[in-house]
Formats: sequence, C-alpha cells, structure tokens
Amino acid sequence: MVISLSAVLLLAIVLAVMIRSNSIKVGPAIVAALFGFFLASTDMAPDVNNFLNSVADTISQIKF
Repeated sequence: MVISLSAVLLLAIVLAVMIRSNSIKVGPAIVAALFGFFLASTDMAPDVNNFLNSVADTISQIKF
C-alpha cells in the first residue's frame, strides 16, 4: 500500500510538472490518466503490480 501510494504521488507530481512546463498538454495527460485508471480494472493489473513491487524490492536492496 505504501509503495503504490508513493508511486501515485510521484507520478502525479511528474505529470503536474510536465503539464506546467508544456512538455505534455492537458489532453494527452487526461488520456494517460484514464488509460492507467482503466488498466487497473483489467486482468493485467496484478501482473503490473507484481512487476512494480519486484522493481521496488530490487531498488531497496541496492547498497550505496
């Protein structure tokens, strides 16, 4: 839960910065957000979630 909430906040911040810097227009941003929303309700959502969790686990094991 903490990882997914952090990812949502991070992606929201990145999206807001991209909209403000005119890197992406509002229309494509809305399409991207809707795509993510509808992707979350498909059968593919657990696979995406497992992939992101494994990436987060891998990153957390990196020692600097």
